[in-house]
Amino acid sequence: MHYYTDVLKKYATFSGRARRQEFWMFFLCNLAVAIVIAIVDSVVGANGIISGLYSLALLIPNLALAVRRLHDTDRSGWWLLLYFIPFIGWIVLIVFFATEGKSPQNEYGVNPKAVHA
Repeated sequence: MHYYTDVLKKYATFSGRARRQEFWMFFLCNLAVAIVIAIVDSVVGANGIISGLYSLALLIPNLALAVRRLHDTDRSGWWLLLYFIPFIGWIVLIVFFATEGKSPQNEYGVNPKAVHA
């Protein structure tokens, strides 16, 4: 669960680098929380209001984490614009997010894997 809270502590931190593990564990935790909120939302009958508020609240942390993940692969955060190209852009971003980070240091900072070791 600390993967989830660590990203929230860096709410709007677009600088630095994020490890693959940090990115994907947050993705899984966020997905699990979103599913639970969607179930509660449907049981309560809120017509997606609670889910929408949750998604809106986590928009900035998701963007910041994605930018930091791209920084770890030595790419600019502007690569996130590939999201607006259906299917192909999404696949390219998934590949970028799954690629191992560059070591030991790049223009965005030191390798976070080396810092945790």
